Amino acid sequence: MNAKRKRPDTVSDSVTEQERIVHEVIRSKQDMGISQQDMKREINLHSNLIAKCIKSLVSKNLIKEVKNIHSRRQKHYMSVEFEPSNEITGGAWYVEGSLDKEYINVLKEQCWRKIYGLKVATLEGIADAIKRSNVSQIELSKQQVEEIVKALVLDNEVMEVRSTGTGEFASIPVGKACYKCAGKRGYGGEPKLGALASVPCGVCPQISRCTPDGIISPITCEYYKKWLEF
Repeated sequence: MNAKRKRPDTVSDSVTEQERIVHEVIRSKQDMGISQQDMKREINLHSNLIAKCIKSLVSKNLIKEVKNIHSRRQKHYMSVEFEPSNEITGGAWYVEGSLDKEYINVLKEQCWRKIYGLKVATLEGIADAIKRSNVSQIELSKQQVEEIVKALVLDNEVMEVRSTGTGEFASIPVGKACYKCAGKRGYGGEPKLGALASVPCGVCPQISRCTPDGIISPITCEYYKKWLEF
């Protein structure tokens, strides 16, 4: 999806020079946006004046406030012609900036059931089965299905194996990654608790993109911080 929408009409003459400067800085960040705190580092204006400009630009529908899962305590702004990147919204797994654990757990359960029913399944097979089941109101991409399956692997619910091309792998090309259920859990049974089951990381599909120095990081994750405090 193209993150950029139709650009609004040229900024009117009613916008002050200070507002124009603030608007251009925000617009330059495109679909990543910028926090008010970071604006202070880039603009040689008093913080009170920046705040006043932001309020005016919002009222004139030139910028908008967006949720940023990595800095929930800071207000984040974006020019109205852009839609927020998944890197700051968390994508399909977040609603209003909060991790949708219930939705994730439903998808994890459905993916497990599809793998169980297929005995051995590829990502493509799992994604196709989920699509046909209509369990999700939105169509999940292959990457999103992979993130859910990887979370199951971390929970020791599913194991990743490589096809040998024989026996139960006969229909799968040799060497292709595929998935099998681990343990003896049956339909309706309780999940086997993996090492990460009690940690928020265990239900977070973004974990494969999480690195100490990355945009998605345990250092900036509010859910991980709360778990440590608990």
